[in-house]
Amino acid sequence: MQVQIQALLAAQGGEGAGGAGTGPNTGAHMEVAKPAIFSGEAGRIGGFITACRLYIKMRLRRNMVEEQVQWVLTYVQGGSADVWKENIMEELESGEVEYELVEELFTCLKKEFGGGEEESVKAAELRKLEQGGRMMEEFIQEFKSAARGSGYEGRPLVEEFKRGINSGIRRKLMEAENPLTSIEQWYRRATALDRNWRESRREEERLRGKKEVGGGAPKQEQRQNLPRPLV
Repeated sequence: MQVQIQALLAAQGGEGAGGAGTGPNTGAHMEVAKPAIFSGEAGRIGGFITACRLYIKMRLRRNMVEEQVQWVLTYVQGGSADVWKENIMEELESGEVEYELVEELFTCLKKEFGGGEEESVKAAELRKLEQGGRMMEEFIQEFKSAARGSGYEGRPLVEEFKRGINSGIRRKLMEAENPLTSIEQWYRRATALDRNWRESRREEERLRGKKEVGGGAPKQEQRQNLPRPLV
């Protein structure tokens, strides 16, 4: 198993056996980011698995499950993950464990390094989020990422979103004639209000600049028409 993993590491420039990544449907010409090394931090397990899934889907989906599993294990190293990885490799080599799908490995990773600790990390991250000067679309994407796996849903999730967005938008949405109920409604209406507000600001700045230019022209013209002093 160790020899196979080393071979995979050496062949990262290619895309494994079976010609994966060479067909028109495998994204051969598309840049796909490889996952960062995972060393056991609970708060990073979700992102690590997502990155692995995407890479496998785009570049390694034609490979055998065993090869996909070995590829994932090459990125599991350091910290508390080393001991877990060694145990998994021994179980695979002895035949004690056999994965029919790479998703089974991801389930084991989440069970070992996620659980309640990951949920508490995500919940803490969610409670700290604030929109600030960012566009609403950017804030919503970060909010969704933190909400995933945080344990928040329904009304509590809506309350956290209301807390995080800027006060002006929050006030307008809370005073709306038709109250918003679902988080998706809050996403849509908050995005629309944020866009309208930004467009209004741009228009005000444009008109202000036009007014300043228009107001300065006559003064300049008047100065040009003044008689020159006698010498």
